[in-house]
Amino acid sequence: MPDRLKITDERTGLQYEAPIKDETIRAIDLRQIKTGEKDFGLLSYDPAFLNTASCRSAITYIDGDAGILRYRGFAIDELAERCSFLEVAWLLLNGELPTEQELTVWQSQVKRHTSSWLHGGSSTIARADSNSRRMWASRRKMRPL
Repeated sequence: MPDRLKITDERTGLQYEAPIKDETIRAIDLRQIKTGEKDFGLLSYDPAFLNTASCRSAITYIDGDAGILRYRGFAIDELAERCSFLEVAWLLLNGELPTEQELTVWQSQVKRHTSSWLHGGSSTIARADSNSRRMWASRRKMRPL
């Protein structure tokens, strides 16, 4: 199968080629198609974002028409239904779901750090209009920046 797309501009009769990689052509490759020297070049327009790839990812897969949304091979709806917040956090940080032992250790670490944070400076209560930098500085017994 050829790895180039041949395009004929019927306005000018000129032919162009665009490389095909991963079953796509780059929109910037259309810029070479012009009607004259002062022409900016052809642009692509996809108002509903139905046939546009914004990036190539080895981590996520999205097919909106088929209702598929995956992260590292796991269906997002299954992660939401079957995994705890900490299991998903582990997945985001480490690229895989934790084993039972890893999850137990992770839960303990998060609980210990959360507990010490909550009880170590609970006298500082943030108001909606408070300056977060000053709040953190007082929480850490530091001077504000």
